[in-house]
Amino acid sequence: MSALGAILRESIAHDGPMALDTFMAVALGHSRHGYYMTRDPFGAAGDFITAPEISQMFGELIGLWAAETWRLLGAPERVHLVELGPGRGTLMRDALRAARVSNEFCAALDVHLVETSPVLTQAQKDSLAQAAVSVTWHTSIDSVPDGPAIFIANEFFDALPVRHYVKASDGWRQRLVGLDAQGALAFGLASDVEVLIKAEAPVGSVLELSPVSQLLMTQIAARIAKGQSAALVIDYGHVETGFGETLQALKKHQRVNPLDEPGEADLTAHVDFAALARAASGAGAQVLGPVTQGEFLLRLGIAQRAEALKRKANEEQARDIDLALARLVTERVGQAPGMGRLFKALAITPPGAPILPGFLREGGQP
Repeated sequence: MSALGAILRESIAHDGPMALDTFMAVALGHSRHGYYMTRDPFGAAGDFITAPEISQMFGELIGLWAAETWRLLGAPERVHLVELGPGRGTLMRDALRAARVSNEFCAALDVHLVETSPVLTQAQKDSLAQAAVSVTWHTSIDSVPDGPAIFIANEFFDALPVRHYVKASDGWRQRLVGLDAQGALAFGLASDVEVLIKAEAPVGSVLELSPVSQLLMTQIAARIAKGQSAALVIDYGHVETGFGETLQALKKHQRVNPLDEPGEADLTAHVDFAALARAASGAGAQVLGPVTQGEFLLRLGIAQRAEALKRKANEEQARDIDLALARLVTERVGQAPGMGRLFKALAITPPGAPILPGFLREGGQP
């Protein structure tokens, strides 16, 4: 059993079962044994790989998107480029390199990275050591300065905790993490029915919610609604709220039981883009999308960027570029899943702001 597993067992034995979202928050963020507190989980040697690690093209296009978004928002004299959950800093490094095509944008911006992991914070500092702009780290979005801002959240919302409610014969009951007869961590249901949930569904159905995601989106969107700010969310998930559970634990690129070794495996759930859109709209902001990641990147010109890179590449490098492009924009690459369809892009802007690059106007025109 993992060290955190032992701590959780003792806590549950003393205080009783805990809600799933509490379990996730502890498993990922415990100060000593939390998954993100103790390791760099990215890449082939880690537990999963993200788009910025697949190819420099991804971060470069995000940088160009941010520069054009800044211009469309009226080119404010100062703008904060804020990344939530910046990983190793790869996306931001590539984005800043590409953004140099706009001297005015680079002169206007400073960078703010919101990161809770000491290990990843150090990796980001190493990656951005040569950055030509000011970079500030935060453990919470609350300390990001006021003023015009462009928020980037790539594979961030999927790591925020979720709650599960299971339909029983007498109503919806919250899923809890408790102990079985042998003292091992096990799922169970609350004894009380959740009276506020009125959704109709067959017995056994699961309703997956992420209140913390909606609260965070409300906070960001309320700031954006004031003007001259925007947000871009890219993640895997669904475009309609429905029933079903998507919680998964990954270790060494393989799925494992989320209760087996808390703190030793990544815990994620699919993002409910419809719920994020409702939260943003409710805060007074304008919502663009979601569109698939493949559509978004192709509209930004990733195919043309790939061709430009291949002109300077040898044969092996050109094959790698083609493979990276396919992984980013298509649904499948051979027998392996691609990111192009499962991943979505959503943008948040002030009311009445111009349509941002990669998204569509009403009527389907880019």
